[in-house]
Amino acid sequence: MLTRRAALMSAAAAALMLAAPIPAKAADDLKLPRQKVELVAPPFVHAHEQATRQGPKIMEFTLTIEEKKVVIDEKGTTFQAMTFNGSMPGPLMVVHEGDYVEVTLVNPATNSMPHNVDFHSATGALGGAELTLVNPGEQATLRWKATRTGVFVYHCAPGGPMIPWHVVAGMNGAVMVLPREGLSDGKGKPVKYDSVYYIGEQDMYVPRDEKGNFKSYDSPGESYNDTVEVMRKLIPTHVVFNGKVGALTGKNALTAKVGETVMIVHSQANRDSRPHLIGGHGDYVWETGKFSNAPETGLETWFIRGGSAGAATYKFLQPGIYAYVTHNLIEAVELGATAHFKVEGKWNDDLMTQVKAPMEIPTR
Repeated sequence: MLTRRAALMSAAAAALMLAAPIPAKAADDLKLPRQKVELVAPPFVHAHEQATRQGPKIMEFTLTIEEKKVVIDEKGTTFQAMTFNGSMPGPLMVVHEGDYVEVTLVNPATNSMPHNVDFHSATGALGGAELTLVNPGEQATLRWKATRTGVFVYHCAPGGPMIPWHVVAGMNGAVMVLPREGLSDGKGKPVKYDSVYYIGEQDMYVPRDEKGNFKSYDSPGESYNDTVEVMRKLIPTHVVFNGKVGALTGKNALTAKVGETVMIVHSQANRDSRPHLIGGHGDYVWETGKFSNAPETGLETWFIRGGSAGAATYKFLQPGIYAYVTHNLIEAVELGATAHFKVEGKWNDDLMTQVKAPMEIPTR
């Protein structure tokens, strides 16, 4: 009889091996320069040029799958996460239109599950999922051409019921494909940013025991049946940014200065979201995440469709703490989908001032 692990691996492999793998081209047949990129954990993004005069390159990335138990809230709730490079979301990868993206997906022998990666930015073979299915102890390398600009989700898609489970267990991230000439407002004016942060929104489904307490498990496979039962009710127990409640608040708040323009890349691999910067706006917003479309301007709240990413820039005009939330405020306040920007600089009374401080209402 198959063990649970073997059964899961066999089901995943059978679901994806419907078409024969496409032979890879020789490593040097493109005759293009190569650039190896060291990825960094979100919310930070690896160094990159916003515009380039150089020709296309082969951009090399490595994603190592890590299955691990993590704490996801201030109550100490544990969660059996499956991740790319150990973070939820996985790292943001930045390239330019026309570049070739070469990704080595590593599944260490210490893991228990098969995994792969589906790039929404790629063309063919289930976004690469058919060509990257790796069992524990295996690795595979996929190369695809960045033909469309914008921000795009990537996620694990090992087949059948494993797909939603792996996605909500943390296996999702994003790719940003910049136009070679850089971003614009759609009317020929360049749009530049001083810094960029990547916020990955994650819905989680943690089972409870008969007393209503969150349950803890020793492995992903052990949690599977209970987790799927919660998932099928479509009511998340947590909705968080970057892997846990408070991941981007307090000492981990995102930072900026008055006068700086910040780009925010926001992804949601599974559910719709409505980002809102309290006290600020979206100066330029690519709500659908595609840079070939002109950005909308001056938005108060924008919409991120489930299974997609969006991008927005804002030039901070006042100092202070700005809350960045999903404007389903129940999810923001009760379930955890809140981040903070800590902005330094000089206050501008012309934009806002307190005319009178709170006082008792005078009686006649």
